[in-house]
Amino acid sequence: MEHQYFLTEEIPAIKEAGHRMPLLRCPISDYYCRQEKNGLLVGFYEQDCKTWGMDGIDPKFVNALCPDDLDRVTDVLEGAFERMPALMEVGIHTIVNGPITYTIDGAPLVGPIPGKCNAFCIIGLRAGLGEGGGHGWLLAQQIVHGEACFDTWVIDPRRFTGHANVELTALKAIEDYQNEFRFHFPHEHRPAGRPAKTTPLTPILAAEGAEFTVVNGWERVEYIKPTPDFHPTLSFNFDEAFDVVAAEVRNVQENVGLCEVNGFNRFEITGADRHTFLDRMFCGAVTKRNGRVGLGYLLNHHGMVKGEATVANLPASDRGPERVWYGSAAASEFHDMDWLQTHLEDGEDVTIRSLTNDQTILVLAGPKAREVLAACSRGDWSREAFPWLSARECFIGFAPATVLGVSFSGELAYEIHVPNASLYAAYLALRRAGETHGLKLFGARAVESMRMEKGFMHWKADLITEFDPFETSLDRFVKPEKGDFIGKDALLKLREEGQRKKLVTLKVDATHAPAHSGASLMQGNTVIGTVTSGDWGHRVALNLAYAFVDPEHAAPGKTMQLDFYGNLVGVEVIEPSPYDPAYTRMRG
Repeated sequence: MEHQYFLTEEIPAIKEAGHRMPLLRCPISDYYCRQEKNGLLVGFYEQDCKTWGMDGIDPKFVNALCPDDLDRVTDVLEGAFERMPALMEVGIHTIVNGPITYTIDGAPLVGPIPGKCNAFCIIGLRAGLGEGGGHGWLLAQQIVHGEACFDTWVIDPRRFTGHANVELTALKAIEDYQNEFRFHFPHEHRPAGRPAKTTPLTPILAAEGAEFTVVNGWERVEYIKPTPDFHPTLSFNFDEAFDVVAAEVRNVQENVGLCEVNGFNRFEITGADRHTFLDRMFCGAVTKRNGRVGLGYLLNHHGMVKGEATVANLPASDRGPERVWYGSAAASEFHDMDWLQTHLEDGEDVTIRSLTNDQTILVLAGPKAREVLAACSRGDWSREAFPWLSARECFIGFAPATVLGVSFSGELAYEIHVPNASLYAAYLALRRAGETHGLKLFGARAVESMRMEKGFMHWKADLITEFDPFETSLDRFVKPEKGDFIGKDALLKLREEGQRKKLVTLKVDATHAPAHSGASLMQGNTVIGTVTSGDWGHRVALNLAYAFVDPEHAAPGKTMQLDFYGNLVGVEVIEPSPYDPAYTRMRG
């Protein structure tokens, strides 16, 4: 983006003031101002902004500038004159109009280049002098040690996948530039560059009243609007969608719900050495039996949590040979592929193929889910024939599908993986089968509420590379006694050194707003922890949060205070999974 500012001539009042002028940022007139020598530097974020470098950048463009263009900032300049009349009484010394770099989300690209071995980048920094030192420090750690001391996903180049291109980046850069001084609220999904990724169901769900969020470029249902003109207030508090989400959760709890989960990362792993390879990648037991599903965690070489994935073993059929389906978070598509490919050994008979953009999941969840599935798919779907953590190829109506008996809601649930070409047919079959069972659609906000009640974690929210699996309360998924695995030696050493933090579930003493990621937990004037996730648990009627806290404050019953936008509210550590802690409902 072209960005323009000017330097004024010397202003006598500044010279005579005896102190520096404060830095000003005006979100109404979209300008900023700071002292420069004995004058002012005034810069603009005009709405009529201009992209730069769309067709490439001349290698000779080093310290060059763009032509002056004050006409472009006339409206903003008038606002600055109105608020700072001194500007109208002083001349302009220098006009500077030069490019500043933007990415799709405004954060830089610092870290491994996707698909390249030992290749790194540090680009997209808007303020090179201001940001370069810290980002360079983090990059140096990644190059030398393989990982930085802080989780760097927010700046990882692999957070953008196949949908990222120059045109999309330009649209998002313009939007970001125009909103430079405006808050970005929770559940605010700005419109530029949408829809980037869709499925055959996107227009169908839109016609059903869906409000969409964006996950790795995919348009994903957030909730079903009660009326076409329903638009909740942007706020850090619970908004008007609270009751809408509550109703979706209630129907999943009492009847059955259907939710599209597009973009979920899915790799097909084949070859005689597939299980040996995965056993080396995971810190716990890896399910090897055909027709069974397991959940596991990957560590980096420092023994910290690198990733989370399900492993489903599919038998040979007319759809393919014996194979493993590796499933992980939608945003992890490039990240996980790089990690797995990097650790393939010479001569190892393993092939990894991405199915991420070819298939979509329809989640069927609720106590009546089994009846709906049995009504539209041949075969025995009883608890005895298809227990929890089972996998089976089948047809939904006449649409080919692969069903996994797993749940992120805590209710009886099935992940129904369908090729996108057959997705609409499968959707129609499920909707028809669900008519007599009270089936309704639900979205991502209902899923978020339910996963908080079950103690289930999100990758790069609660599962980060700053903590090991014991600190992340994943003890049951670690098998130190098994053979060698990535990060084992470092993990055993960390266990001897003791825990620095511990992930806990909190009950928040407030009903007006959730705890937000990054909020501090206090004991007196001391920060003792940081929130990673928060939401209202509609089935347990509790305001819930996850947080990493000092180990001495991690026991259930311990109390502390949460910094709630400058106000302190009480919180208490509770046992994880306050909803159905015995996991009986999801086992059916």
